[in-house]
Amino acid sequence: MGIQGKIHNQIRRLRFEHDEMTQAALAKAAGVTRQTIMSLEANKYSPSLELAFKISRVFNKPLTEVFSYEQTEP
Repeated sequence: MGIQGKIHNQIRRLRFEHDEMTQAALAKAAGVTRQTIMSLEANKYSPSLELAFKISRVFNKPLTEVFSYEQTEP
């Protein structure tokens, strides 16, 4: 029994706010594959803490403006 939850993100919205940045451009800037960005946007993958910070820096936003955590009942 532990705390369960889901990480949500604003990556898709932020890409469009940044001159319609492509998934490939974000992936290159963050040092990951485009498939990783696709999975993140679809909420099918939770990033490592390091990757979350890298993506936040690409957008020049605090971590909490890019990612959020929703706790769910176990």
